[in-house]
Amino acid sequence: MSVFKVLHIASSGLTAERLRQDTIANNIANAETTRSADGGPYRRQVPVFAPILDQRMHGARSPLQRGAQSKGVQVVGVVSDPSPPRMVYDPQHPDADADGYVAKPNIHVVKEMVDLITATRAYEANIAAVNSAKSMAQKALEIGR
Repeated sequence: MSVFKVLHIASSGLTAERLRQDTIANNIANAETTRSADGGPYRRQVPVFAPILDQRMHGARSPLQRGAQSKGVQVVGVVSDPSPPRMVYDPQHPDADADGYVAKPNIHVVKEMVDLITATRAYEANIAAVNSAKSMAQKALEIGR
């Protein structure tokens, strides 16, 4: 695998993990938002990733049968978590229903923090891959001296 392919794959991972970190930060910032533009509480957002495949045609029908190789990762989109909102009893809240319950976002800050740590570690792993590829390229250039 060439150094440039490694750099391309790692950079796509860096981009994806950065979006994941931004989405998690947005979720944490809206953990108590009970009113959103579409009505109701804020809904947790989750990025969806998919591999970028290099599909080579060798008479096979599926990418796996063709010997597809990964060329990185791409962000397919950001979707709302379908889980129901948390119902919290707070009759003094302005958004409370007739029974005194408030629909809070379906966000658990501790889970978001764990996701943020894993996204940060994945980002750091991609940086390590970039640095390793850069170091190998530098050593290869030194051989010719």
